[in-house]
Amino acid sequence: QISLLVAFISVNSSQWTDYTAYSYFQIVTLCDLVMILFFYVVHIFRIYRLLTCISWPLAEFLHYLIGTILLLIASIVAASKSYNLTGLVAGATFGFLATILCVLSIWSSYKVSCITQSAGKYH
Repeated sequence: QISLLVAFISVNSSQWTDYTAYSYFQIVTLCDLVMILFFYVVHIFRIYRLLTCISWPLAEFLHYLIGTILLLIASIVAASKSYNLTGLVAGATFGFLATILCVLSIWSSYKVSCITQSAGKYH
């Protein structure tokens, strides 16, 4: 979440050369920030226990999967349009870092989910 915030601030405080590329990058990073914050609130306040009609692991997995793909696309576009402006290069770099961290988050939550389910079958 911190890398997304740094990427958003870096691009927001830079001089833009291509409005559409960087506004797309800002929208993707801001939406990812809001959704990650939403899932943190759901887990912290245990809202998932109240709303059992929603498959929370599936919702979180789909959010990270779609968000990661969009973030990767936005980072590639931002990197290709940066024209060696330091703030934009920093934003694209932190966007790639956030993409890697999202992939690791998907992998770790999938791994924990599979281990928990397989361990529950044998007990």
